[in-house]
Amino acid sequence: MAKKKKNKKHRLFWFLVKLQIVLMLVVLAGFLYYNYGGYAKDIQEIRKDAIRLVRESSQATFIPSQTSILYDTNGQLISYIKGEKEADYVEYEDIPADFTTAMVSIEDKRFYQHDGIDFAALIRSAKAVLESGTLSQGGSTITMQLARNIYLDNGKRWERKIKEIFIAVELEKLYSKNKIMEYYLNNIYFANGYYGIQAACTGYFSCELKDLSLSQIAFLCAIPNSPSRYDPIVNFDNTIARRDRILSNMYEDGKIDEATYLTAIREEIVLQPSQEIKSQRNNYVDTYVYYCATRALMELQGFEFKEYFATEEEKQAYYEEYDELYADCQKQIYAEGYKIYTSIDLKKQEALQNSLNTALSGFTDVGENGAYEMQGSAVCIDNETGYVVAIVGGREQNELGIYTLNRAYQSHRQPGSSIKPLIVYTPFFEKGNTPDTVVVDEAIEGGPNMSYYYGEVTARFAVEQSLNPTAWKIYSQITPEAGLQYLKNMHFKEIRPTDYGLATSIGGFTRGTSTLEMASAYATLENDGIYRAPTCIKKIVDDAENVVYVSNQEGTKIYKETAARMMTDVLHSTANVGNEDMDGLIGMPCAGKTGTTNGNKDGWFVGYTRYYTTSVWVGCDMPKEVAGLYGASYPTQIWKDYMSGIHQGLTPMNFLPYAQLSPEFMEEYYPSESESEEPVEGENQEEEDIPEEESPVEGTPEENEETPEEVLEEEQGM
Repeated sequence: MAKKKKNKKHRLFWFLVKLQIVLMLVVLAGFLYYNYGGYAKDIQEIRKDAIRLVRESSQATFIPSQTSILYDTNGQLISYIKGEKEADYVEYEDIPADFTTAMVSIEDKRFYQHDGIDFAALIRSAKAVLESGTLSQGGSTITMQLARNIYLDNGKRWERKIKEIFIAVELEKLYSKNKIMEYYLNNIYFANGYYGIQAACTGYFSCELKDLSLSQIAFLCAIPNSPSRYDPIVNFDNTIARRDRILSNMYEDGKIDEATYLTAIREEIVLQPSQEIKSQRNNYVDTYVYYCATRALMELQGFEFKEYFATEEEKQAYYEEYDELYADCQKQIYAEGYKIYTSIDLKKQEALQNSLNTALSGFTDVGENGAYEMQGSAVCIDNETGYVVAIVGGREQNELGIYTLNRAYQSHRQPGSSIKPLIVYTPFFEKGNTPDTVVVDEAIEGGPNMSYYYGEVTARFAVEQSLNPTAWKIYSQITPEAGLQYLKNMHFKEIRPTDYGLATSIGGFTRGTSTLEMASAYATLENDGIYRAPTCIKKIVDDAENVVYVSNQEGTKIYKETAARMMTDVLHSTANVGNEDMDGLIGMPCAGKTGTTNGNKDGWFVGYTRYYTTSVWVGCDMPKEVAGLYGASYPTQIWKDYMSGIHQGLTPMNFLPYAQLSPEFMEEYYPSESESEEPVEGENQEEEDIPEEESPVEGTPEENEETPEEVLEEEQGM
């Protein structure tokens, strides 16, 4: 036994010796790298600049100013959010003590012990860097966060981190802990344009700071750690979960007793925005403009947007970076005195909103949140520029709360037959087929069942009558992989693994598409197959009139020109099929397609002239059957009413003709190596069996989603 104890002590001794040697080598390597690696001078310059910044500071340095001004395409003021510099500032003695306790418990437990830097936390952060390869913010103290908020950006350069540390040390030398906490609580960002606790209190609860409960205080303190992830408007459940963690920390730290903890964690949080906030924020233009402007600044910083990922780990890492940068750029939008010049046309915006309101005025039922159950959304794009000129995210209800869901870009719904031109017929034309190519409308095993089949028809007729079996059969030859890639190339965000089946040919998606995505895709058809990412931002100018950002609507080729023009020609006849005289009503040639999902749960009409493309969706937020709802009813009514108005006085313009089957055309579409390919459908060849769809991958659609199979019975002829 004694020998074992001796061996233990012996091993411990040599472990400590080896550890000391390793540490000495690390320090020596760091010293040599610092002095001979060319960084010593840089770090000294960073330190000098940090000292200068802090010594030149005053109380005014830490009083935030909120300014954001939006202009429409004609330079007319859309809206602004501007706070007086001193209006929302709160002195330390007027700050409820629970704010300080909550922030210390969740952000910086050793705030009152350290001198600006928590070395233990930095070591933990450094360990995370070695393990993950990314710079963690976990080691940041409250003082360091204040330094970053006032003087720095949220970049991940090593110089920024070093400067943050130097500034924090200098702040601790110059200001008391109470002053640092006061500055911090008045400058942290609470999402949605709210800087500081007073602005957040008014914005979310419409009350005085002294009237907040402990639970409400913890709820607000949950937001700044990641304003995107814990945005109470968008991610309320995330905010509640972090509130609970803060309350738990306060209880474990002995700052509140058990009874207080249980009372606070059981309290229901209800957002109660002020009337001023409601009037400022409750419109669809503002939400979309701020979204586009924030992403514009992210683009300016070199961020590469992605929608699809190879692994779940890659996706998680991407969105962590996205959320952090989005919050930082959103702060800039509100705090830097920017003037944001947009492509929004207020007259067209009002006209589109009125058209939607009028068409759906007969539906008066409201849900638990007070919003109309029957909803709609619409987007209009200027085909000459590719900019969004009007965006409506729902029916107008000014009495609703702080923000309104902007369904035009935030909601995704099954598109029905309106998807066929994008993933079935334009790709079909790209393979050398034409609107006159003969296809066969017939029953398909495992496909959509119809009461009547037309037999041999032209591709044009199949689109005009929205023949589901024909689209299904063509899509099986194109393959879902190829068809859906067109959508992914146009940055459709919600293509799921379960969508790689034949049901997507007739709109059977797991999540679906947004009104904005459909508008930009149809605008691509009008633009000879060239896609331009939808946005409404023309330029952003700072308070010194320096141009910070200028939009560049560079296009990406998605479809071949001839195929796109063929599709436009077919959609032109589709929009005017039967007794419909869309051209006469609008006053110029129109092209478009309806879409209706199974059970009349969603209705679409997406169409365009040479001037404008407009996409319209109608349905309920929680999908349910609506009598009389289909693509040719309310959506088409809205589209016709709006488009006829905005085209008044414009000179009629015909769509551009597509290339005929010249030798050059045949050479482009039928190179010699393609002779061995399978024959085109409808050329009297023996029909192949349609393969059964693969079983969907694991995963349950969200509660408000329909499975792809639920749209197989979409009514033909819409």
